[in-house]
Amino acid sequence: MIRVLIADDQALVRAGFRALLDRAEDIEVAGEAADGVAAVAQAARLRPDVVLMDVRMPLLDGIAATERIVADPALSATRVIVVTTFELDEYIHRALRAGASGFLLKDLDPDELRRAVRVVAAGEALLAPSVTRRLIGTFTRRGTALPSELAAAGATLTDREREVVALVGRGCSNEEIAASLVISPATAKTHVSHAMSKLGSRDRAQLVVFAYQTGLV
Repeated sequence: MIRVLIADDQALVRAGFRALLDRAEDIEVAGEAADGVAAVAQAARLRPDVVLMDVRMPLLDGIAATERIVADPALSATRVIVVTTFELDEYIHRALRAGASGFLLKDLDPDELRRAVRVVAAGEALLAPSVTRRLIGTFTRRGTALPSELAAAGATLTDREREVVALVGRGCSNEEIAASLVISPATAKTHVSHAMSKLGSRDRAQLVVFAYQTGLV
C-alpha cells in the first residue's frame, strides 16, 4: 500500500485529491497538512511514501518544506511531488534542486495523478510529460553554474554511464535506455544506480538536472 500525505493550504484541493486517490486500491491517504510547517511535522510523524506538496504554502513555502523533508535521514524513503497551478521555470528549478522527485500541474487528469504517485513511489522521477521536459530544459540552460563538487563527481562517470545519464535526462525509462544502447534492462538499471551513487543523487530527477547542466542533453 502506498501511503500519501497531501499538503495544500486549500481544504477543497486536499479533499479533491483525497477523493481521487481513495479510489485506488493500492493508495492510502495517510494525512493532510494545511501549511509548510505542518507538512514537515506530518511527514516526520507519518513517514509517508509520497508527499503531494503545493508550492505556495503558509508559514513555510512548499519548496522549503520539500528541502527539509528530503534532508531528514529518517525520511530517506519519502518522495515529494510538487503540485502547483503555476507553470513557472523558477518553481521547477527550485523544486528539483530541493530534491523533489516530480512536478505536476493541478489541472492534471485523475488517472495521471494516481499514476504519478505510483511512479514516484517506485523510485522513478516523474519527468515524462513534454511540458515538464521543456521547462526543465529552459531553466537548466540558463540556470546557475554547476557546483564544483558535482562537476568533480561527474568526472568519475564512465563513458557508458554518461550515455545512460544523457538518456535519463531525455526522460527515458530503463527499458528505453536498454533498447537504445542494446543492453539488458537490468544492466541499464545498474548503470543508473552507479551514476546516482557517484553523483550523490537522491533519485532520477537529480540525474536529469545534472544531464542538462553539464550539457549531456
